[in-house]
Amino acid sequence: MDKQNKMAQTPIPRLMLKMGLPIIISMMLQALYNIVDSAFVSNMEGGESALNALTLAFPVQMLMVAIGIGTGVGVNVMLARSLGERNTEKPALVAGNGVFLGVVITVLFMLFGWLGVPAYIGTQTNDEMIREMAVTYLRICCLCSVAIVFFSIFEKVLQAAGLSLQSTIAQVSGAVTNIALDPIMIYGLFGFPKMGVAGAALATVFGQLVSFGLALLFHFKKNKSVPNGLRYIRPNGTTIRLIYRIGLPAIIAQALMSVMTYGVNLILGTVDASLVTAYGLYYKIQQFILFAAFGLRDTITPVVSFNYGMQDEKRVGQSIKTGVIYTSVIMLAGTVLLEIIAEPLCAAFGLSERTQTLCVSATRIISAGFFFAGISLALQGVFQALDRGVASLIISLLRQLVLILPIAWVFSRLIQPDLSNAWIVWLTFPAAELVTAAVAVLLAKKDKITLNTILK
Repeated sequence: MDKQNKMAQTPIPRLMLKMGLPIIISMMLQALYNIVDSAFVSNMEGGESALNALTLAFPVQMLMVAIGIGTGVGVNVMLARSLGERNTEKPALVAGNGVFLGVVITVLFMLFGWLGVPAYIGTQTNDEMIREMAVTYLRICCLCSVAIVFFSIFEKVLQAAGLSLQSTIAQVSGAVTNIALDPIMIYGLFGFPKMGVAGAALATVFGQLVSFGLALLFHFKKNKSVPNGLRYIRPNGTTIRLIYRIGLPAIIAQALMSVMTYGVNLILGTVDASLVTAYGLYYKIQQFILFAAFGLRDTITPVVSFNYGMQDEKRVGQSIKTGVIYTSVIMLAGTVLLEIIAEPLCAAFGLSERTQTLCVSATRIISAGFFFAGISLALQGVFQALDRGVASLIISLLRQLVLILPIAWVFSRLIQPDLSNAWIVWLTFPAAELVTAAVAVLLAKKDKITLNTILK
């Protein structure tokens, strides 16, 4: 009840910061350990090939996160709304069905890890060394997917109950574990065998297990607003349908990142493998900024949803306005940061001169679209909270599929065979973000609350 009172009475700007900062920090640290992971891998023997292998595996890793987080978003919104309505039984049923769905998702990814990984990697490369490293890395991640799937769900359960600090502690602990284990397991330090990319995968899995274990502990020890019990884990068709009515657009939004990365890998791979490596590395670098925007989006959703459940139109409006402003500021700061540090950052990965030049170019050009991405992501969080799933889906489709792949394919034809004008292909991304932001604002104008808030 105390948490619910704080959600209902704390001034929106302060509430958004209090809830959002832990989420933002945890997500940025998650992106950071992806970058550190790549840095350790790139500096091992055959590092650039290993980095290419991780790039080929990355879309499936993102898909795991996508389904886990998307399911968690549905659970998050349903929990927040139920708590705002002062419902006592429904939150337990929602959380329990989230656990059931986590089991199903984990089993599916374990089956893919055992049976489907070699065929998937084979569609992207004919290089035997890269293929072998990619299969090894991805198979380990899929067979041990239980931790990332369940952490994604329980993280959202904690956030919906106002326990953002606890979710951050769990996320940070996993990130620190991963970073600490990377050099030990990749290079074979302190008596450990030298495992290369397999060590990188195992370090990632151990980090995820730490995050999941702590999130589960915090849920049982701190989350008094959601009752627990085996009877709540039994599947309930109505509850699952409601979870995915909200969460499916989020799953598709996250999964489209996987599809987009896979598609871009295929397009760039027809030009030169160094483009794939440069793009894969930049993609992990940009996540450090984009994940901050994702954190704010994931803050906007429960805050707006809670006040929507209370039917407090004024606080709903304040939440939308504050969320859009905060997200825009973060993305502008991210653009400035990457423009300044592009060269020294890309130089830290032991790349060939050509690949490093391509990575610097990608960093500087693609980050120019961050501001527009921030507007789209903030409004996407609003649409999810207000149950405007179609609008959220449209934004995701435009940002990550409908615009990106056709433009990237056309631009990739223009730069062949001379990579000196490779900067042209990077223009794909800011162009897509600009168009998507314009469409997001137009969609927002159809909602009277959103329109009045954004224009005030």
